[in-house]
Amino acid sequence: MPIQEKNFWATTVDSPEVAASPGFPDSIDVAIVGGGYCGLSAARALAKRAVNVAVFEAETLGWGASSRNGGMVLTGMKLPVPALIKRYGREAVRRMYAASLDSIDCVEQIVREENIDCNFSRCGHLEVACKQSHFDDYEESAALIKREFNHALRIVPRSELRAEIGSDIYFGGIVDETSAGLNPARYVAGLAHAAHRAGACLYDRTRVVSIEPEKSTGGRKFRVQTSKGAVTAREVILAGGAYTTEATPVLRKKIIPIGSYIIATEILPADLARELSPRNRMIYDSKHFLYYYRLTPDNRMLFGGRAAFFPETENTVRRSAEILRRGMIGVYPQLRGVKVEFVWGGTLDFTLDVMPHAGKLDGMYFAAGFAGHGVAAATWFGAKLAGLICGEPNDIPFGGIKFPAAPFGLRSGNTWALPLAGAWYKILDFFT
Repeated sequence: MPIQEKNFWATTVDSPEVAASPGFPDSIDVAIVGGGYCGLSAARALAKRAVNVAVFEAETLGWGASSRNGGMVLTGMKLPVPALIKRYGREAVRRMYAASLDSIDCVEQIVREENIDCNFSRCGHLEVACKQSHFDDYEESAALIKREFNHALRIVPRSELRAEIGSDIYFGGIVDETSAGLNPARYVAGLAHAAHRAGACLYDRTRVVSIEPEKSTGGRKFRVQTSKGAVTAREVILAGGAYTTEATPVLRKKIIPIGSYIIATEILPADLARELSPRNRMIYDSKHFLYYYRLTPDNRMLFGGRAAFFPETENTVRRSAEILRRGMIGVYPQLRGVKVEFVWGGTLDFTLDVMPHAGKLDGMYFAAGFAGHGVAAATWFGAKLAGLICGEPNDIPFGGIKFPAAPFGLRSGNTWALPLAGAWYKILDFFT
């Protein structure tokens, strides 16, 4: 059977889609652009506070990275802690790291409160070292994180790595037991149902084409023009991530859309699955041009990576299947004869400084730049933006850092230079 160019996770969602909200409002308190983790988390939190909120999603709810990712609910940030401290200072990074830990709790709390059936499990994550120098850095990072943040990580030397992963190619690893795994498509579907139950209006297949400020007797509001009509909103949250459009050009110029691709094998025998991942960790390697992988709840090997830096197209998805299969066999020679049944892609929102950002642009709230940590981070940021709108103190540690624009050629809508960025990462992996 040929490989299906289809998101495996989508085949596991058997709950009905959220019923479309009736009618179309003339005015609302908060308009949210984007129906993924961030937008739906914000909508749920606002609706529970009796705020009149509507989500506008150009495709179906959860259509983007929120339903297509690896389902890894990870602590930390994309950049290593020593580099973050050098850039931002100890106190700022202490708050950032605490937020990353809180974000895992935030997802777990929502899953439990809303009874979302998404296979959430605190299985921990394992980072594996592709070079001896990478493993040597783990000792410094673990000691620093314990000392500064009172958070314990466990170093796994090469001689003990077989207890964590059925591969001999790595130089050791580091484990964080706090991280979790889930089924991303089921999670985002459950989040949509939760927001709808709380009273949020959800409009899918409704593209926002422009947002304009307008003055009113009660102060400034926003005129949100969509493909199905216009609505006036007191506040706007921009939560489109990598799919942010020209409707918000200032934010769009700051986002670098990078493709990420995944394959999923046929269902594996239980003994082979246990050999590959004895503790069912969320696993990723130490390269810039990294691989990430895990077992699915039904014992498929899900193997992903930056097989192409361009945002997903039919061509890049098709090409990625063989690239990722070769990568998977390089890690796990045991899978050489195993069939790959699914391949798909999605687009992640990176920023020039590889950091998440949140706050206000042109008077509108936003959160962006999750860089592969979006399951936890986007959920947490959505809830935090809802709190800001409701008058809570601003305790988002990422709001005060400078948000640089992306260079021309890397930004959304103009990505001709992305292959050069990919080549640069490969050079870094060779020399570092």
